[in-house]
Amino acid sequence: MAKARVSACVMTFNNEDIIQDCMENVKWADEVIVVDSYSTDKTVDICRKYTDRVYQRKWPGFRDQSNYIASLAKYEWILFTDADEIISPELYEEIQSHLNNNSNSWDGFYFPRRTLYLGKWINHGEWYPAYDLLLYKKDKGKWVKEPHATLDLNGRAKYLKNDCLHYTYRDLSHQLERIDKYTGMSAVEMDKEGVKLITIQLIFRPLIRFIKGYFFKRGFLDGVPGLVAATTTSFYVFMKYAKLWELRIKNRPHIDTNKHER
Repeated sequence: MAKARVSACVMTFNNEDIIQDCMENVKWADEVIVVDSYSTDKTVDICRKYTDRVYQRKWPGFRDQSNYIASLAKYEWILFTDADEIISPELYEEIQSHLNNNSNSWDGFYFPRRTLYLGKWINHGEWYPAYDLLLYKKDKGKWVKEPHATLDLNGRAKYLKNDCLHYTYRDLSHQLERIDKYTGMSAVEMDKEGVKLITIQLIFRPLIRFIKGYFFKRGFLDGVPGLVAATTTSFYVFMKYAKLWELRIKNRPHIDTNKHER
């Protein structure tokens, strides 16, 4: 049986602080493809040291950009990674073991993601293991949904044991910027889908999310970073529904309440 061949697909935008580590950890792939959304820092220059397949394309959203980069891949297997995700040596060995197993009957593989947050690796709560389907057969998967694209896999997937390391937010200000951006996008998508909104959801959905992550999934074991992670996740949920409410208020027909003189 021929060796499984892999196309590593990396999407970038102003990632000069982390992109070299990402590229170092995917250079084992049979090809590395980068699609950059017109970075203004040294991201593209760094990527070109590792591959000549670097493209620049205006950002159309996660779903469309993900499907675009996948369409550029030559090989059967696609390894999909963001610039802030690092394939650990242990995960690499596990990937190779499965891909080169002659009896392999899987169409995709889920990676557990371990996030470095506020100086600490998060090991509990909703943030770990945070499985993502990031390795799959090209003809078996399609990226769907917004604002966070997910892979619709037509086949069987296996959960791997070793971690993909996630270097996410630079600091809390960076996280709040992301929350503001993505909750707005989520609200627009929910409105398009006709999601029903009851005002009481603004209280209970975030509260339930906090209790789930911090207590039931033991986020409290990660100390202060675990508390902040659970709180900001809850805040994300609150803002998503608050922005949906705001959007629908703005879209209501204007009613002129001025009284006309007789």
